[in-house]
Amino acid sequence: MKKYLLTVIALVAMSMTAQAQDIAKNALGLRVGDNDGFGAEISYQRYLNDNNRLEFDLGWRDNNNVEAFKLVGLYQWVMNIDGGFNWYVGAGGGVGAFDAGENDGTFALVAGDIGIEYNFDIPLLLSLDFRPELGFNDDFSDDLDFDIALGIRYQFN
Repeated sequence: MKKYLLTVIALVAMSMTAQAQDIAKNALGLRVGDNDGFGAEISYQRYLNDNNRLEFDLGWRDNNNVEAFKLVGLYQWVMNIDGGFNWYVGAGGGVGAFDAGENDGTFALVAGDIGIEYNFDIPLLLSLDFRPELGFNDDFSDDLDFDIALGIRYQFN
């Protein structure tokens, strides 16, 4: 009975090890999507532990009607699907500023995040995520915006 129990424990431990994902210590790149004109964001991810990381995104827009930037920070939980495929979910918030001619100011937002990513054998990470954002400023963004974006990041330690 003891041998059987030790064998089962060893097999469970090996299967859990095989399912563990590798989150890079750092990842830097671009997150390209569209949320009220914020078409591109510089994106940085920082490893916290085996299943958690922080993500910071700096987005900007400049068109005929408005100039704006926003900084978003997210805490993410990362779960392995299979091999290099992971899915993640997160929550966070952000701040920004805008200038629309005679109308300018700042805004705050809260955000959620859910996505899927593939971690290549080379230091490349591709992701696709959905980020609903609720803004707090009557003049710029006081509603729920849905942001879908493709991310490409270089991973390093």
